[in-house]
Amino acid sequence: MIITQDLHYGFSGLFLLSAVLPFFKSDWWVIRVFDYPRLQKFILLLIMFVTWFFVFQKPAWYDFVVLFLLGFSIAYLAAVIYPYTILGRKMIEQSEPSGTEKPLQLLVCNVFQDNQDYARLVNLVNKKQPDVILLLETNKAWQEGISELRETYPYRIEAPLENTYGLLFYSRLPVIYHELNYLIDKEIPSVVADVEYNGQVVRLYGLHPTPPVPQENPESTERDAEILLIGKMAKAYDKPCIVFGDLNDVAWSYTTSLFLKASGLLDPRRGRGMYSTFHASHWLLRWPLDHYFLSGHFRLVNICIEESVGSDHFPISISLVLKNEDDSEKLDISHEEKMEVQEKIEAGIEKGDV
Repeated sequence: MIITQDLHYGFSGLFLLSAVLPFFKSDWWVIRVFDYPRLQKFILLLIMFVTWFFVFQKPAWYDFVVLFLLGFSIAYLAAVIYPYTILGRKMIEQSEPSGTEKPLQLLVCNVFQDNQDYARLVNLVNKKQPDVILLLETNKAWQEGISELRETYPYRIEAPLENTYGLLFYSRLPVIYHELNYLIDKEIPSVVADVEYNGQVVRLYGLHPTPPVPQENPESTERDAEILLIGKMAKAYDKPCIVFGDLNDVAWSYTTSLFLKASGLLDPRRGRGMYSTFHASHWLLRWPLDHYFLSGHFRLVNICIEESVGSDHFPISISLVLKNEDDSEKLDISHEEKMEVQEKIEAGIEKGDV
């Protein structure tokens, strides 16, 4: 029984530490990676909480402290997860197209550069028939491997790279303006494109910043700066717009919360589910890294995790219609948070390579 209690102390301490670490605002990857597995931490802490009653049959006072800390952490994580369940409040209402209106359909996929199963992606595109496709981690081999899509997607913005940060943007809809930017790092592109949809202009911001992992970037500074900088750009645009791509951040992180406040955009996941896209091969370690954030002009028809195309990410698609602007669900931002957003952007630019 003593060994069982010691193991319980050890695992409880480890899981409690993982729940506490995201409170620290350090950009160091060792801290930031614990933003991702909130659901997993919730389940593990819940297991520790339940097994406490079987392990500690004659508990000392400090054992009740452990029980309290477990319960408090579970309640906190439940509050974090709750908005991304069907019980949470929706930021964007559901709607159906009216009359002959055709929904705006988009598809995002981080293809995994070393993946060579080009046909699976082409088949998915032919099956779903999206209006706009954003493909990430695309190099020259991917550009050539899906070249048949050029027949049906005449508007293209292509930046194939061998550094796992190449992007391909394909559209059936007319692209009336576009920019290919290197906002933080001269080797990491992002795209801005205005597409014509149902007689209106919709601005699309596509991005794929670096994740805070040692083999990519030991800190989240540059990732956070790029996300927040595009958030400010979307706020300044103040017309129908969508930010989408592999943000290498989860929907419930502090950075994403700041992004929503700074941009005034809305998260279609809220009130519907997590729609986890990564890792496609490990169902126990899966969280939402690929996102769509929408201005209040849109209503959701459908959002869907698509079948695997051989990547470590699942593709994610969305179908939308334009309605009257509704910003009633947008998050307010304080003066202190505005200052923090600007400080994070400046820190990322200073550290970046542009």
